[in-house]
Order: sequence, then C-alpha cells, then structure tokens
Amino acid sequence: MNIVKNKFTEYIRKYTEGKSVCILGFGREGRATYDILARYCSPAKTAIADLNVIDRAANGIPEDTELICGENYQKCLDDYDMVFKSPGIVLEKQPSELKCRITSETQAFFEVYREQIIGITGTKGKSTVSSLIYHILKKSGIDCRLAGNIGIPVFNIAEGMTENTIVVCELSCHQLEYMTVSPACAVFLNLFEEHLDHYGTMERYHKAKKNIFTHQEDGDCLLINSSIAPKLSNAFIHTISAEDSKADIYVSSGIVDNNANGDTYIIPVDKIKLLGVHNHYNIAAAYFITAPFVDRKQFETALCSFDPLAHRLEFVAEAKGIRWYDDSISTACATAIEALKSVPEPGTILIGGMDRGIDYTSLADYLKKSDVNVICMEASGKRIFDMLEPNEKIHYVPHLEDAVKLAAEITPCGKSCVMSPASASYGIFKNFEERGDVFQSLVKALH
Repeated sequence: MNIVKNKFTEYIRKYTEGKSVCILGFGREGRATYDILARYCSPAKTAIADLNVIDRAANGIPEDTELICGENYQKCLDDYDMVFKSPGIVLEKQPSELKCRITSETQAFFEVYREQIIGITGTKGKSTVSSLIYHILKKSGIDCRLAGNIGIPVFNIAEGMTENTIVVCELSCHQLEYMTVSPACAVFLNLFEEHLDHYGTMERYHKAKKNIFTHQEDGDCLLINSSIAPKLSNAFIHTISAEDSKADIYVSSGIVDNNANGDTYIIPVDKIKLLGVHNHYNIAAAYFITAPFVDRKQFETALCSFDPLAHRLEFVAEAKGIRWYDDSISTACATAIEALKSVPEPGTILIGGMDRGIDYTSLADYLKKSDVNVICMEASGKRIFDMLEPNEKIHYVPHLEDAVKLAAEITPCGKSCVMSPASASYGIFKNFEERGDVFQSLVKALH
C-alpha cells in the first residue's frame, strides 16, 4: 500500500468513520461502494437499500449489514447519517428535504483526485470522447485510467493511483446532479433535449449538467460548446463548435482550427475508423484536451488505431444486399439525423422506443425532406409517424423484430439501413446495449 493509495483509503475511512451509512442502489456502483467500505472502513453501521431483492448469500453480505428491499426502500434514508446514492436511483425526496447527507462515489472520489481528472459530459458523444482521450493517452505512454458512466465505477480504479495518474471520467447528468466538486479539466460537448421524464424541463437538465464546471477553481480548464458557454467561470473557458467559426476550436470539412493560437490540424479521414462528420467534432475535442500530454504524431497514430465503441454507428453485416448499421446509442433527434448523414447511401432508418416526451419536430421535418424509407416503432415511433406526411415510404410497426423484417423487404439493394432510434430503450430493453445486441442478432439471422 503506497502513499498515494493511502491518500484514498485514509480519506474514505475518515469520510465514513463513526457514521451510519446506507448504500442506495446495489448495481455496479453500489457493489463497488460496498466493497471499498468493507475493506477499508468501519462505519457505525451499514445498510444496503434497493428496490429489488438482494441475495445476501450470493453477494457475500454479512448478517450485520442490513438489507432494505422493496417499494419502500427509500423510506429509511433519514435513519442514516450518510447515503451513497447510485446514479440510476431517482430520489423520492430532494436532499434538502432529508436529514441525511446525500453523497456518491463520484463525489468522494472527486474530493480526493479532482486535480487529476478530465471530466467529460454532454448529451451525445461523451462515451466516444472519453474513450478516445483515454486511448490516445494510453497509447502514448501516459499513466491514465478510464472510469465513470462508461461502466467502470470510480472506486474500482482508486487503489494504486499515483500523483501522476490521469483519470478520464465520463459523467452523466445523474452523476453530476448533486455534485459539489468539479474536475480540474472539464469538457461539456453539447446539450440536446433528453431525460425530460426525470428533469421535467431543459433548464433543470442543464443545471445538473453544469455541475461539471460550476465548482471549478481558479486556473482550471473548461472546454465547452460555444452555444452553451457560460459568461463567467473560475476556469479558463475554451469554446468549441462545428457551426460557430469564431469559437476557439472550430472544426469544419475535416479541419480543426485553434483560433486562439493559429494551430491547424487536418483529420486523416481516410485512415480513421470513426464514421460520420459529427465524429470530427469529437476528434477536435480530444485533440485539444490531449495536446498538453502528446505531440501531433502520437495523437494521429493513436487516433488511427481507435476502434469505435459498440452500438455507435457500428457496421453489423451485409445481408439481403443491404448494409446494416447499429446506432442504438441514439436517443435524440440530432443523432438520428447525423446517422442518416453518416452512413453510406442510406436507404432506411428505424426509429422509435420509449417516449420521454421530447420534441421530435426537427427530426420529423428532416425526414419529410428525405427520400429514405422510415420505419417507426414503439411509443415514440408512433408519435413520430403521426407527425409525418403519409406516403409509401413511411411505415409503422409495433416492435424492433417487425422493423428489421420490413426493412429487409423494402430497403433497396446496395443501400444502407441504420437503426438510430432517437429514443430511450428503457421499458422495452434493459438498456441501449441490449437493444443493439437484439438488432444485431436479428440482422445476422437474415442470412
């Protein structure tokens, strides 16, 4: 156990010492929290609360750890001094209405390591940008770790860090919602209508996202889309855009211009695996953030070896003379539009899923002008279908299986079919990954 390891373990020990602690949610992050507390801490008492039943024996949970399961699992919170909330849990009461302290893995980890963290958020692109930044640093020999909303709890990477370790952390709105500490280097890529089923208004959603920079300190760095850049910040603000040519970082036609220092970088579009013009923006963000750590040759070598993440305009197969693409990550109008602009020779798009109440006007207007087949499905798809002008290219089917079957029949040979739902998967699938896996299985069964 080295000195910097002790920095983390000592902090979390003191953080929970003498406190009664409740872990709210026992998914991936809740499990990581429990493991750290069990190894290094001695709370006055520990409990785990979850809507679902937890198997004590299967999870190795001792009898002195209380399990609170079922519909009333949040009624107990004020029985504890401190509650570690998992991002997927929606609080029934706001923290101001509770006597307990609401905290999280992310909060505790950032309180220790915020100066070593590159935090990335945005409605779209944050997983790609986080993974790309990490890949570039790692391939260039930098001591770095990837964590956060990408699927790796921060407590899982905390042990063994040194003062030189860089943490690339993808941050969702749910992780940021109650944060009171921000990373020293923050990236805010974009803001689209999303998660309104939880936040109700764009203003509340934006407020949660803004915590990535709200608590930054003097001298910190903020790279943010010029359309949402704050007028005042403790950090040095650098704007980025694919539309605003006056932004500090402007990307257009595969060229990244740093207007602040006159630097220009030409993206090797014929050598990279990232598909679509929207990914040039993601590359521009990664180029700016990694510049203090790597030279241009190192950046480009790593960029060209980067494999796109699954379910993000991922080529699946050629079947029935059609090229099939999986863009299951798409939950917004803008991403579905970009998908049609990005895949080669688009012939059909599959859209629809859980209806979160977002405004689909921009997508409907775009599809009305397009000559592609549109297959709508599920609740949000029915709403989009009703917004479109009926013709032989507009279709509605109940579910994904029906949509793939129809697409195989109507997509012209040599064209592409892309599933880019512009909708959440919840209530139909466990997550967007499962939706993408099912889509890929259906496509591969067409052979």
